[in-house]
Amino acid sequence: MAQYIATFCGSCNCGCPELFVDHEAPADKRVLITDDFGQRIQMSLDQWHDLVASAKEGTLDVGALPAVVS
Repeated sequence: MAQYIATFCGSCNCGCPELFVDHEAPADKRVLITDDFGQRIQMSLDQWHDLVASAKEGTLDVGALPAVVS
């Protein structure tokens, strides 16, 4: 059973992306992110920690991304 952690946005009722941790999943699929299109991303805790570290460092800020993304 996946444990709910957070909702990203949450200011609407459109099925905002949500973050879960599934302690029963294989180690490389423990972190689960769902989106409002019914898709899901699964990653390891190490990958999650790398993603969070990149966000904290500013690597994922919109200004750091190529112009095509903005």
